[in-house]
Amino acid sequence: MITLTPVLSETSTMPLYLQLYRHIRSAILAGEIRAGERLPSLRSLSKSLKLSITTVEQAYNQLAVEGYIQSRPQSGYYTCDIAAGDVFQQDIPADRISEPPSEAPSTQEWEIPDYNGLSGLDHSLLSAYYDPACFDFVKWKKCMNRILTEYTDFLYSEGDPRGEAPLRHEISRYIYQARGVRCQPEQIVIGAGTQQLTGLLCIILANMGIDYVAFEEPGYLPVRSIFRDRGFKMATVPVQKDGIQIQKLPANIRSTAYVSPSNQFPTGSVMPVARCYQLLEWAEKNDSIIIEDDYNSELRYFGRAVPSLQGLDRNQRVVYLGSFSSTLFPAIKISYMVLPQPMLRIFEEHLASYTQTCSKTEQLTLALYMEKGLYQGNIKKLRNLYAQKIQVATAALQRFCGDAIVVRSNTSGLHMLLELPGCNEQQLADIYRQGTAEGLPLLAVSPSGEASGPQAQRLLIFYYTRIPMDRMEEAVQRFSRLLPAASADISR
Repeated sequence: MITLTPVLSETSTMPLYLQLYRHIRSAILAGEIRAGERLPSLRSLSKSLKLSITTVEQAYNQLAVEGYIQSRPQSGYYTCDIAAGDVFQQDIPADRISEPPSEAPSTQEWEIPDYNGLSGLDHSLLSAYYDPACFDFVKWKKCMNRILTEYTDFLYSEGDPRGEAPLRHEISRYIYQARGVRCQPEQIVIGAGTQQLTGLLCIILANMGIDYVAFEEPGYLPVRSIFRDRGFKMATVPVQKDGIQIQKLPANIRSTAYVSPSNQFPTGSVMPVARCYQLLEWAEKNDSIIIEDDYNSELRYFGRAVPSLQGLDRNQRVVYLGSFSSTLFPAIKISYMVLPQPMLRIFEEHLASYTQTCSKTEQLTLALYMEKGLYQGNIKKLRNLYAQKIQVATAALQRFCGDAIVVRSNTSGLHMLLELPGCNEQQLADIYRQGTAEGLPLLAVSPSGEASGPQAQRLLIFYYTRIPMDRMEEAVQRFSRLLPAASADISR
């Protein structure tokens, strides 16, 4: 077993667990700690460094989440085999990782329907559950008012096809510090949602001669439809607890892999760092491109966010996708992508004349919101709020549902993945249909839903984040009443 002797500072603004995490990680990357070596136990390292066991455990947990070490039952913690060659010489500092969406008659006039304005909106059509505590519109309104009063001159012209420069600047700063993404503002392209940006990517990839794309299974279906409608050949690759099965990706042909390594939808799986390098090696070996959809990566409630795949890339193989819909409010359809330089040149040649699809006013408002630190503050608030909701929701599920429910994923993102081991496909469909009719925030993991997979008939997505804290137990209790009575002969 190795000996660890880090120099830790009690006066540093960086938490002690993070200092310890960085020391061990650097030693692993430098080869000072070899693959398969056993680390000191929590208790022994706590004693030798005069740290609390909690501090040491936090450091070990973060290393384990990122795939640097693994826990072996009844044995301890061991380093993983990470083979990434020279890329380790350009390691990303840990301080760039963020803290814990009939024809009209030609001979007649158009019929103009009655319109009652905003007063005519039917509020009964809203979801039964939404939590106003998730976003402070007062702060957003102040930023927008300032744009409308002090920057009106900018609103008399159309926007930059790539997006407004102030917003691209703020995004580049944020994703560098929070996600380890390395880019210049000119590499960022802003669009009205991930699906719209995916359409632009299809054009760029087609110009590169790439017409084959592999998707995670289960995964996010809407982007598949876009690639299919653009004429791409498609394949699905199973996802396991450590991400997409790299060995099943296309070989010896140029292709694209659409992945979510930091928080896979809907399973919540995280790709360890060693497998991230294997995925990058696959892309380089096959002259291929990786689209990294960094879906809700900031919303990790236990430990720190996992570094981005783009930040590990040294060969211009990764397109990075991000969105504000889940960290601000759903109605704001502002997303962005970071293009590698070769793909950026294609965009400038073929797509720079496209009209920007995002509101210039909202872009400038968001830029000001980020510049003032309000976005970062909202992320921290959401982490704290959702971490509390997870604990309340998990306890309520155990209390009201018992063994009828198995929580498969509840450490990050906007939802919990629930397995219903006693249900067959028809029963689960009935639960989903009845639940959504009652306004419960559910989504079926099935071929007809947003995700699919071999166990889809037993899985449900539960968007606990939409439920106010004081209504969580009520919502779970209503859900529990939809579950069928346990039966030993229920078909699986």
